[in-house]
Amino acid sequence: MHLARFPRLSLGHFPTPLEPLNNLSALLGGPKIWIKRDDATGLASGGNKTRKLEFLLADALEKKADVIITQGATQSNHVRQTIAGAGKLGLAAKVLLEKRVTDFGEDYQRSGNVLLDDLLGGEIVAHLPGGTDMQQAMEEYAATLREQGHNPYIIPGGGSNPIGALGYVACAEELLYQSSQLRLRIDHVVHATGSTGTQAGLVAGFTATNSQVPVLGISVRAPRAKQEENVWNLASRTLALLGVPGELPREAVVANSDYVGDGYGLPTESMLEALTLFARHEGILLDPVYSGKGAAGLIDLIRKGHFRKDENVVFIHTGGSVGLFGYRQVLEAHARHG
Repeated sequence: MHLARFPRLSLGHFPTPLEPLNNLSALLGGPKIWIKRDDATGLASGGNKTRKLEFLLADALEKKADVIITQGATQSNHVRQTIAGAGKLGLAAKVLLEKRVTDFGEDYQRSGNVLLDDLLGGEIVAHLPGGTDMQQAMEEYAATLREQGHNPYIIPGGGSNPIGALGYVACAEELLYQSSQLRLRIDHVVHATGSTGTQAGLVAGFTATNSQVPVLGISVRAPRAKQEENVWNLASRTLALLGVPGELPREAVVANSDYVGDGYGLPTESMLEALTLFARHEGILLDPVYSGKGAAGLIDLIRKGHFRKDENVVFIHTGGSVGLFGYRQVLEAHARHG
């Protein structure tokens, strides 16, 4: 595996810490839980997209782009980090937001990530209805910018294409090195999976290194069959980009969609419990959309005996605590009744 042959910028603080969660491990009485702190990547409050942007924005510079276009939900962590990365490079950032969630009023529409998008200098050029073909909308906007003499570079939602997934191939390598230094046997990696780039990159990285580390994605959006298909497709394309021969076994991709609840970005009781447990027992802030539901799945699976007590489970914190401010009403209601 030759990651060094791909253009890459230095945008984040790596390696991110790999730490034991001793209090939660004792509280849940299950396996030894470790946390990979990809909320601590450093770029505009951090998050998992920084890893992807190191490769994506390097590719944009190689292609002489002068403007970055991307898209995401209203409270998108990806959008925030993309705007921040573009700004560091002196590139304009144009954003299309999708109204996937409309239930939480002014806080959701204007605070949290949206507030930071503006502070960081991004331009929200459209706020489109939920269900819009966002890739097509970006392509149409890019065509308009080209007519104006610009050279736009489109980053897909979540930074999830083979170039972006290289960020999590690098994370897989980083985890293997850290586990070697700690003499830690990693039995499972668990994380929230949405646009698929994080899980696809991890699967590709662990496959390319023949390390046999199983990855479980807790879906925050799609049903299991669809999520696994999407991850497998992107992981396969990423392995092809890396030049790794052979077909990726379907069984290498595992997703669990039992914790989505009513839909993307919509709170669940198990997510709110996970937020509270991580905050009060470990001093760690999760987010309501991704890591909160990922942690909810981890906690429930531990309670159900899915993992052996002598195993080591690494939970990847994908960041996004800025989004908590968009859910103020929900969190306050939970605190009152919790």
